[in-house]
Parts: sequence; structure tokens; C-alpha cells
Amino acid sequence: MKLVIAEKPSVAQSIAAALGVKGKQDGYIEGGGYVISWCVGHLVELAEAAAYGEQYKKWSYDSLPILPRDWQYTVSADKGKQFKTLKELMHRADISEVVNACDAGREGELIFRFVYNVAGCNKPMRRLWISSMEDEAIRDGFAHLGDGKDYDALYSSALCRAKADWIIGINATRLFSCLYNKTLNVGRVQTPTLKMLVDRDAAITGFKKEKYYHVRLDLSGAEAASAKISDAEKADALKAACEASAAVCVSVTREKKTAAPPKLFDLTSLQREANRIYGYTAKQTLDLAQALYEKRLLTYPRTDSAFLTDDMGGTAAKIAALLMEKLPFMQGAEFTPDVSRTLDSKKVSDHHAIIPTMELAKADPATLPETERNILTLAGARLLFAAAEPHTYEAVKAVFKCADTEFTATGKTVLCGGWKDLEKRYRATLKTKPDAEDDGDGNVLPDFTEGQQFDRPGVKVTAHDTTPPKQHTEATLLSAMERAGNEETNEDAERRGLGTPATRAAVIEKLVKSGFVERKGKQLIPTKSGNNLVCVLPDTLTSPQLTAEWENALTLIAKGQSDPDSFMQGIEDMTRELVKTYPFLSDEQKDLFKEEKPTLGKCPRCGCPVHEGKKNYYCSNRDCGFVMWKNDRFFEERKTAFTPKIAAALLKSGKAKVKGLYSPKTGKTYDGTVLLADTGGKYVNYRIEVQKK
Repeated sequence: MKLVIAEKPSVAQSIAAALGVKGKQDGYIEGGGYVISWCVGHLVELAEAAAYGEQYKKWSYDSLPILPRDWQYTVSADKGKQFKTLKELMHRADISEVVNACDAGREGELIFRFVYNVAGCNKPMRRLWISSMEDEAIRDGFAHLGDGKDYDALYSSALCRAKADWIIGINATRLFSCLYNKTLNVGRVQTPTLKMLVDRDAAITGFKKEKYYHVRLDLSGAEAASAKISDAEKADALKAACEASAAVCVSVTREKKTAAPPKLFDLTSLQREANRIYGYTAKQTLDLAQALYEKRLLTYPRTDSAFLTDDMGGTAAKIAALLMEKLPFMQGAEFTPDVSRTLDSKKVSDHHAIIPTMELAKADPATLPETERNILTLAGARLLFAAAEPHTYEAVKAVFKCADTEFTATGKTVLCGGWKDLEKRYRATLKTKPDAEDDGDGNVLPDFTEGQQFDRPGVKVTAHDTTPPKQHTEATLLSAMERAGNEETNEDAERRGLGTPATRAAVIEKLVKSGFVERKGKQLIPTKSGNNLVCVLPDTLTSPQLTAEWENALTLIAKGQSDPDSFMQGIEDMTRELVKTYPFLSDEQKDLFKEEKPTLGKCPRCGCPVHEGKKNYYCSNRDCGFVMWKNDRFFEERKTAFTPKIAAALLKSGKAKVKGLYSPKTGKTYDGTVLLADTGGKYVNYRIEVQKK
């Protein structure tokens, strides 16, 4: 019997279906000489620092650096049952070999090996290496299983990546958290991501607006503009000169241009487009795509490939035909999809691009929640765009001379709408229209000819301001993460940019949750703490260069051309140096991340600021005893919450208007005014203002 271990239950089910295995059991499927089971993502992980000794349970500078000699592993708390199932299956007497059917890539290798090693399995290991989940591809993969040992170098590179991230993450986080008395999460991916937001914010803050001008000629209804002019007087002088002159056409150039259809979606491009069009966060898009995947309506979402495998042409054509029927914006469109341009096995890594599945034939998209329907429509529309003709147009540029100055008019004539015609149909159905990246039409210029003259043309001056860069949105940040450090990363590296398609959303969420970044509409803006963190960290940790260097080294390890031990030695040396560089801080530096508590008002006794605590409102002067308790009997008897708004009013004027006060005497509620009756004692008193008759 062969034990086949997939990375996820859904993949195990696809393998079982392709191999005709139907005997469902608790945690596995058995039949026909196969037992097919699954991990649930990372079943086994590197243990936390506390596993290496009591001294690491508390965070302290003196316990750093933490550099494990014998690495410990732990089974994820909520996944113990599935690990137990896999371990029992591995040790079952009738299992002769184990097939690693986890994702074809570095992380898939790591997930399987951790389980195999921690379960103490020593049975022969085989490797299924496929990038398509089509039945034919699965069967072909099983007909050509590789020897597990052939992937030892790939596992070494995966293990180095995991250990290096653990060492840098735990040591840097503890080091800077201890120094500044605040939890400061530092990571190889999230810290350079934060730096990109901080740099953009600084560029906006430091931006100085400048005026500039264009002089514009009206030539038979077309407009020809001068280059930028920074001086208003010069612009006015040129306007006057042009009004008394003739404009002559000195050249007309026509160039045929092509806008190729967009590629299919990988996860990052789907997240970018969903953010741009619908305003969804990267995490929301991933969650929606995952929900559609679990309903079998969308292919696996955590992919960095924008192509399908060569064997998927037939399936893709059927899905495109199905989308023509199912997507409302395609009603009445004359269009013959050509899916061949979406196929390229060489450009598919662990998983192919994201497209709808044939299950769509049985489903009614109208019954889906609107958010899921939007993502399914977006993925379906992209498949149709990608299978459409290129958009072609003629770009025309006419140059005129007037008052010894050049003026330019540009226009374009669409020759073939191609995929942009479909995109227009899709955009017309959207409730809110996103900014068009390029509408593809532009103005059609009159038929200008060289030597054509215009006497005393209409002239005007338009004034403009230079504009600052825009704050990052999730769409632009995801693009920046994808490109970061790519110039320094070898082309054959498995991972490029910051993070992976599967982790980028979580990185952004972690920065928001940690209080380093805040969302304002679609914008992502660094907080004061975020700016401060980037300022105090060394360049090594804030630059994407570290990721680029690691990826280059890990690629060589995966090819068996570099030594894993020397890579890890370099990581340990870097960590020791980091800890040694930051032995202490001045008192002023230590307070950099001290939280500024909002002031509710001034203390009626000493005039110092009053802050809100968990259970009270207290004077910030430790020598002053003024405190107002939230659970004061006066408010509890009147069934009224003692809110910060009431506290602020009492501090400001000694009185607060309160609605819905309960009367213990009458059992009724009423609106009244609460007075602060502070006598300077241990407890503050309150009373209801008596209405004068």
C-alpha cells in the first residue's frame, strides 16, 4: 500500500478522484492500493523560544541572542488529531512507502518533511511533482514518481529559510521590545513593507507644491500644448506672441500600437484589482477566494502563476464558453475566446492561475453573497479578457511651430477594440467606477498635414500645480511588495519580492493590528509608532535587500551548489552582531514608544491632566488623590454607564446632562443634570441638580 500525503484536504480529494479511490475514512481515503491523507497547511512548526529553557519564557536583553543548537518542533495546537492520524498511517504495517504529494515547491517540501521526521517515519519516500490538478496530469504524475531523496537539497533550502526567519524574527523582536518597553514586531518581510509606507508618507509630508503653466493653441478644434513653463510672465508673453503669429504644422507622425490582453490572475494581481475596483482589503479578497475555492467554484487561490498548464486548453475553452452564458455583462457580445495565449506550463510553479471551474455550470452566481459574486465575476472576466484579441490603435502626434516655440497635439484612433471592448462592458456594470488605467480611446485628431498654416490661432494659458505622490493603497503596496528587491534577486530564485502571494495579506493585517499602520478609506498610512520603528531599526532589517540575498543563497542551496551550514552560520553571526550593537538606550530614547494617553480634562483639585484607566478616570499627578470610579454606586443605582463623555463634561464645567437616568424611588427614567460634588476626600460625590420652580 502507498500512503499519499497532500498539503490540503481538497487536493487529497482531487487525487483520490483521479485515481478512483473512494473509501472515505476519518482523516483519509483508502482503496485500490492507496491510502490518501492530508496535512492542514503547516501541521508541524518550529517550537517557540520557551521550548529551549526557562530563561527564555520572559523577554530580557540578557537572554539574547537565542540560537538553538538542537531545534525543537511542535504540532500546531488545533491540528493534533490530523497529525495523530498521519503518524498512525505512516507506522501501519501494510504501508510500504510514503508519497509526498504536498505542493510542488519549497514550502510544500518543508510541510511534508516536518511531519515525516517528527512522526519518526523511515519508510521509503517518493515525490509527486505536478502543477496542474487536471485528472490526466495527476495520473501522469503518479506514473512518474520521483525518488524523495532527489529533493533533499530543496528541503535544506526550505529548512534554512524557516530557521533564519525564526532566528531573526524572535531575536530582533525581543531585542527592540526590551529596549523600548513595548512589543515591537520585527520581521524580514513586514519591516521593509512598513518602510515603504513610511518613505511614501515622508515624500508626501516633505512635498513642496510648485506652479507651472501651459500655453495652448486652438487649431481646428484640436488643442496643441507647449512644454511646461515655470514662470507666469513668460507664459503670458508667449500667449501674446502667439496671438499675433501663425502656427505651422512641422510634422505628423502615426504609429500603430498594441495593448496586449492582461494575464490571468495570480493571487497578488487579484488582490490588487479587487482593491482598486471594489475597495476590498488583501485579506478580504483572499478570504472570499478561499470561500469560492471551498465551494469548488474557483481554482486554488494561493498561487503566484499567471498562466495555465499546456494540458488545460480544453478545460479553459469550456469554462470560457460557460462564462459567456453566465456573466451578465457578456449578454449579446460577439466574441470567440482563444485560450491558447493563457497556456504556458513553463511559467506555472506550485499552482496555475486563478480561474472559475466547471462547477459553475451547476451553480447560479446570483445566489452567492454579493462579495463572493464580485470576486467570481472578476476572475471570470479576466479569463475572457486574456482570451480576447489585443487592443490596437494608431497614435498620432502633430507638432506645430508658433512664435518660435513648439506645440504638440496627440490623439489616437482605435483600430481594433479587442479585449478593451469586453472590459468596457464589465466596467459599465460596476456600481462605482474605478479610475481607468487607460480608457484606450483618447481624442481623434483632424487630418493635419505638414506645412498646414493657422493664422492667429485661439490661445489660452492654463495653470497647474505639481502634485505629491499618493499614499499607498493595498493595490499599490502589493505591487511594491511584489517588485521589492527584484533587481538584486536572481531570475531563477523560487521567491521574488517581499513575502509570497499567500502571506502578503497577513503581513499587511499584522502591521495594522500592531498599531504601526492605519487604514483611512483605501489608503494605508503609517502611525507615529510605525514611523518611529523604522527610524530606530538598522537598514539591514528595513531594506528588502536581506530578502534578495537570502533568496539568492537559498536558490543555490536548493540546487546543491551551496552549503546550508555556512548560510546558517552567517545568520547567527548577523544576529550576534545585532544584539551587540544595541546594548542600552538613553531615557529619552526609551520613551519613544510611550503611549500618549488622551486627556479628558483638568483635575478640579490640582489642575493636572485627567486620563481614562480601565476602571476609572484618574489624575496624572501621583501626589493628588482625585479619582472617579466607573462603577460608582451613584451611576449604578441610576442604571447609567459612567462614560468618558460624562466624565469630560463634569471636569469641564462641574455638570453633565444625562439622558435616561433611572429613579429608584419611582421606577421611571428621566433626563437630568449630574453635578460633581467633590469635597476633596478619598471618594468623589455626585448629585442630581434640583430643578428650580
